[in-house]
Amino acid sequence: MLPDCLSAEGERRCRRLLAGATARLRARPAAAAVLVPLCSVRGVPALLYTLRSSRLAGRHKGDVSFPGGKCDPADQDVVHTALRETREELGLAVPEEHVWGILQPVHDRGKAPVVPVLASVGPLDPQNLRPNREEVDEVFALPLAHLLQAQNQGYTHFCQGGCFRYTLPVFLHGPHRVWGLTAVITEFTLQLLAPGAYQPRLASPELPRG
Repeated sequence: MLPDCLSAEGERRCRRLLAGATARLRARPAAAAVLVPLCSVRGVPALLYTLRSSRLAGRHKGDVSFPGGKCDPADQDVVHTALRETREELGLAVPEEHVWGILQPVHDRGKAPVVPVLASVGPLDPQNLRPNREEVDEVFALPLAHLLQAQNQGYTHFCQGGCFRYTLPVFLHGPHRVWGLTAVITEFTLQLLAPGAYQPRLASPELPRG
């Protein structure tokens, strides 16, 4: 059964569980931060995703991601980075008090830490957002109930030089496939929000370290 993730009790539980990591990681230097936007779409709890612009440079253009980006020297900490990037990409201003805490950091291929920041952005309709078209092609939401269904979960095995290297989760059958680090962060989020309803088939995603 899907817990009421948007209830005051659910929020208190998540804040309590994240408090230690948040205190430890908030001011620690990081390469980038992303916001994990927990929202309600027509009363249904969901996570908000972006489809990165196909006009961007780099290997991640056209990928599904959470709003976020590189930490700026002017940012006070990783929370401010995530909130600033969300405002710049989506035109969505999220008050700092809506941040529930910091999830386990992940590392990109260059071993740079990316810090996920969980926040409640309230009821919204993704179609009413006005994303920056230089950075974002599309904004969409996936209900937690969809992400928690086993038939929508899978894993991708990555090889290098003909040898198996690591396995990462993937979430299927939505408007776009959620994979890579965004899927890992999604998995961390589901483990926090719905520990009884989500049981990853991997004990812990092993991320690439180079």
